[in-house]
Amino acid sequence: MVRTGIGIDVHQFVAERPLILGGVNVPHSHGLKGHSDADALAHAIADALLGAMALGDIGKFYPPSDMTFKDMDSMVIVHECAERVRQAGGRINNVDAMIVAQQPKLAAFIPKMQEILAHNLGVKPSQVGVKATTSEHMGFTGRKEGIAVVAIASVEA
Repeated sequence: MVRTGIGIDVHQFVAERPLILGGVNVPHSHGLKGHSDADALAHAIADALLGAMALGDIGKFYPPSDMTFKDMDSMVIVHECAERVRQAGGRINNVDAMIVAQQPKLAAFIPKMQEILAHNLGVKPSQVGVKATTSEHMGFTGRKEGIAVVAIASVEA
């Protein structure tokens, strides 16, 4: 059976923090606010994977109230969620994600994001789709207040 899951993550921009998306440190004046490294792309993908197997969400496994996960590398979350999928009898077919950000421009960083995500998911880079778009200056992303990511995962179970 083919199962699908969806993940959505949103983080606010803050000064004095690196911007990390898909495991890549993206040069920008602001990073994202969050308990871990705030990698919104990684979090959306992890939630999509967990959702495909009805395992819950990343808050269940990595609660922001637990200081163990403070400033955690979100690639650990992606790797561990992929392992949870496999332990539940699933095989990842592919993941696809859309980053919504007015700034910074992300196209040059997407191939590296795909490579890092694929490595941590245990799949080929061709099984990881990452795209970026703006919101045409509308909403919080258009006002450059933060970033939103929507992801979907397909899992064979």
